[in-house]
Amino acid sequence: MKNQSNTNGAPESSTFTSNIPRIISLLALLVIGVVFVNESRAAGTLSLNAAGDLPLEIRDHQVSVTIQNGFARTSVSQVFYNSNPRSVEGLYTFPVPKQGSLSEVTILAGDNEMKGEVVEKDRAEQIYEAETSRGNQAGLTQKDGYRDFEFWVAPIPANSEVKLQFTYYEPLELDHGIGRYLYTLEEGGTEEVIPQFWSRNSSVQNSLSIEVEFKSAWPVADIRTPGFNTTQWESEQSRFTRFESAGGDLNKDFVLYYRLQDNLPGRIEVVLFKASTELPGTFMMVVTPGVDLKPLDQGSDYIFVLDVSGSMSGKLGTLVAGVKQTIKTFRPQDRFRIVVFNDESRELTKTWLPATPEQVDHAVELLDRAQSGGGTNLYSGLKRGLDSLDSDRVTSMILVTDGVTNKGIVDAKDFDALMSQSDIRFFGFLIGNQSNWPLMETVCNATGGHYKAVSNSDDIIGQILLAKSKVLHESIHDFDLKIRGVDAFDVSPTQIKKVFRGQQLVFFGRYADGGEADLEISARISGQDKLYTTRFQFPELDTDNPELERLWALNRIQFLEQQKRLGLTDASESESAISDLSLQYQLVTDYTSMLVLSDEQFEQYGIDRRNLARTDIEQIAQMQRAQQPTINYRVDNNKPAFSENAPAPTYNGGVGGGAGSISEWVAVFIVALLALVARRTFAA
Repeated sequence: MKNQSNTNGAPESSTFTSNIPRIISLLALLVIGVVFVNESRAAGTLSLNAAGDLPLEIRDHQVSVTIQNGFARTSVSQVFYNSNPRSVEGLYTFPVPKQGSLSEVTILAGDNEMKGEVVEKDRAEQIYEAETSRGNQAGLTQKDGYRDFEFWVAPIPANSEVKLQFTYYEPLELDHGIGRYLYTLEEGGTEEVIPQFWSRNSSVQNSLSIEVEFKSAWPVADIRTPGFNTTQWESEQSRFTRFESAGGDLNKDFVLYYRLQDNLPGRIEVVLFKASTELPGTFMMVVTPGVDLKPLDQGSDYIFVLDVSGSMSGKLGTLVAGVKQTIKTFRPQDRFRIVVFNDESRELTKTWLPATPEQVDHAVELLDRAQSGGGTNLYSGLKRGLDSLDSDRVTSMILVTDGVTNKGIVDAKDFDALMSQSDIRFFGFLIGNQSNWPLMETVCNATGGHYKAVSNSDDIIGQILLAKSKVLHESIHDFDLKIRGVDAFDVSPTQIKKVFRGQQLVFFGRYADGGEADLEISARISGQDKLYTTRFQFPELDTDNPELERLWALNRIQFLEQQKRLGLTDASESESAISDLSLQYQLVTDYTSMLVLSDEQFEQYGIDRRNLARTDIEQIAQMQRAQQPTINYRVDNNKPAFSENAPAPTYNGGVGGGAGSISEWVAVFIVALLALVARRTFAA
């Protein structure tokens, strides 16, 4: 029988004798490999490369973001110019945000304004091809799996401008009281090469701007935008951050961090929408645990599973440097193994190595010989990493990969079966905006692990420090959330194997009628059962946040897709349910597309304007919220779910500033120095 208080059969200690440099170096490995991508592509326009044609110009690229109530609304406006003497078809590609719910697509050409409607994918393609073949203006937005949104526009007349606008929503989570908004532009370099009959242009000729309006019911200590020279100002209701340049290139992600003040309470927040008493309501529940997770102190095992495929060629030197610094600072009671994979996997260390000076020197020699090349056989790497686990020791597996699995076993069901066999602490770092996050999510669900998708524009040191806190502390086990007293249904999975320190949880669901609800959270910490409860009211009517319906629908679709990948539901039934949700809530998925036509064209094809009606409701709510103070959606004020003596964990040494210990900052300096050396090496 497994020890229920442990991640790998061994008890999680409640005392603490930390080795900060060792952990810092360990976590440096996790993220330092993202700093250098030599062959990454930018979001940009593609146009058919006929003889003598010039690529489409991007005249302007303007981004407007509003962060409020736990989610972000991003609106993008881009002006294309065709300098050719003939009309062309344009394609704009944009990396898909993981939980991005695309809601609006608009094309403005001359005096014509056309807004999109979501229809079945095959039908949308047929109508788009029929209209453009007649020379009529049309647009089509499709989703290329988890990689890109593709915006097709035709015709773009000779020597003329066309403006493309689109809007999407996404939920945001806090990590140790730090929120992160990412505007994805860099495409990552893991995708296949674009055929030569396309020409690419990602340069903005005139104006490139990104403006973020941030509204928070909780006090904010700091806002940062690493790598961007921004202007910040405040109004009575909001804080603003703006980046603007005369031209530029769409090859760098924009990341904004916001850090809440320290010592805020652990809490339950619920944002709702219910259009009428006759219709079901939608909710987003945000759980920020106020739980005192104790530090770990015992000999630990660490398995490094490292991607050395061809796409890692520009990052392998940095990755190796991080591993070398890590193992050099291990404690004598620690053990480690190093597994690398490309077409196949192999173990560099052959067996568990004690962190003695002799074994560390031997491992360094092995790492120095590592070379990149070949494909990405992730399954083989994970399988070999799980060999020879010791049930008496806490084991952490650290996976770093930037590729899409394309060799060996690739079925999600096999990954789920493999990773469910062992009780380990899994930490994954997924590099690049087009990496296979659905597969990484499968691995995390199977292990109760945690992964971070990391951008090249992230604050690398800050991400190291945030992850450090998770590795150093015990975790919450067997987290289970239940809602009683109100008929809540279609709720995102509420049973979670492990919750790590600083982690915030976001759940989406629906409810039939308003009323008083009892919320129960059961969990195990250090082998002891815990129960956290509160009581609050679900309203019969709440029209403030209609965007929640799309966010819930996309969350539900992603759950159905995961069930389908794992073979837990009938494939045809899942596809039908996904298609129905996509059409009802007007979402672009693998089975639907956003078709952009004139009002007359939509009428001709008998397509109802459901998205137009939905966006009108959303825009009215947005205008009303802009004129009102920000609402605090905490529901457990009267009966706090968590002890007031255990506030939500924060980390002052993380993103956004704060003081750390001397040993922390010495280690951070080493990491920064390594990055500088690697930058110069790869630039040479």
